[in-house]
Amino acid sequence: MSAPRLAPATRFPIVTTVRDALYDRIPLSAAEIALIGTRPFVRLERIQQLGFVSRVWPGARHTRFEHSLGVMHLTRLAVEQLRLADGGKAVSDEDARIAVAAALLHDIGHYPFSHAIEELGPPIVSHERAGRGLIEGPEIAPILEAAWGIDPGRVAAMVDPNGAESRPVDRLLRGVLSGALDMDKLDYLPRDARACNVPYGGVDTSRLIDALAVAVVPGDPTESARVVIREKGVSPLHSLINARQEMFDNVYWHHTNRACMAMLQRATQDAILAGALSPASLREHDDATLLAALSDDSMPASTRRLAAALRERRVHKRAVEIGSRAFELYARLGNLFFDPGARREVEMRLAAALASELGREVPSEAVLIDIPKPEKWRTDVWVAFSRPPVGFSPLMPWRDVVGLTDSDFKRYEEHRRLIRIVAAEPYREAMAAHWERLLMPLLGAAI
Repeated sequence: MSAPRLAPATRFPIVTTVRDALYDRIPLSAAEIALIGTRPFVRLERIQQLGFVSRVWPGARHTRFEHSLGVMHLTRLAVEQLRLADGGKAVSDEDARIAVAAALLHDIGHYPFSHAIEELGPPIVSHERAGRGLIEGPEIAPILEAAWGIDPGRVAAMVDPNGAESRPVDRLLRGVLSGALDMDKLDYLPRDARACNVPYGGVDTSRLIDALAVAVVPGDPTESARVVIREKGVSPLHSLINARQEMFDNVYWHHTNRACMAMLQRATQDAILAGALSPASLREHDDATLLAALSDDSMPASTRRLAAALRERRVHKRAVEIGSRAFELYARLGNLFFDPGARREVEMRLAAALASELGREVPSEAVLIDIPKPEKWRTDVWVAFSRPPVGFSPLMPWRDVVGLTDSDFKRYEEHRRLIRIVAAEPYREAMAAHWERLLMPLLGAAI
């Protein structure tokens, strides 16, 4: 009788496989199936990975469910690669299971419709913090303890680090889940690009994983081992960073998607402020149930109108686009990202000012300000050379190897990231014609 096939990293016997759009077959163990079958994980089947992007690319209806399976699959391969490397042999079977479980559960606390709701900030907690509560809760923690033989607290800390001192091996493995070359990006960029059928997002995934290694970098005060790449990973890492830029530029920041996100944010914000929706309840909803809840008669009129517009594809239109070269205006509007209450106040006062200009009533939610989240561009990866070229060191930062820095990528992002004033169709042209006279007096009072 032949020995059972074992899943990489976890060493659990494989009991079945699922077919995946990117990786063909993903083997699954009984322990993994137990987590996938929980109520919180099944909810991810009903949350689209890209939120409203499917309004532009109808095929982009893949979900957080399959993305989570993909991240788990890549993490198993990455951990196996690290365990073969010098310095990675200290990663035990238990440590590997911690990392793989965290990969599978990294989005368990995600809100509906991508990141729109999360950008509202407090009292809405991050999806990582929401995930911590679920991982340590009664539906998932017992499975991690009994079927996986691991501590749910360590899994939760890998998904949502709370500042507490963690084990060196956990810090090492967290580099596989979150960082410049994490398996999260390595799955979602090609997956999103494939679903949208766009020629961006291409990454040499297998070569990048094969290039993973472990080293202690010079000057690290903790002297802890961390994930690095060997020289053959230099180009694949560059393609990963470029793919991320291209996907933001062409897909994630598409004006229709962003207008829908602004509409959902305001609908949710108004509902919370009216006491009609609790922040904690949001993590229980999926895409369909949230829109249904926002349409309920108990909701504020503005919330109901926005929810109806989203259902019926009556999306707010671009009235004004502000780029980074409008230095002061861009900066002052950009600051509103960090104060959603102030942004809402400016939106409502803009609508009131437009009503005065037109001499007729304008709904309070007719004019919205879309401010994409400022992205962090991290390239803090080190490259290990077996035979470094003359002038190079055996271990050196990737940015020194390629001559690019975080600021180079950030500068591109700032020039491509637009702040938009969007308006319901009947008010678009008037807003476009009068925006400067209506907006500028409001900014000094709001910021």
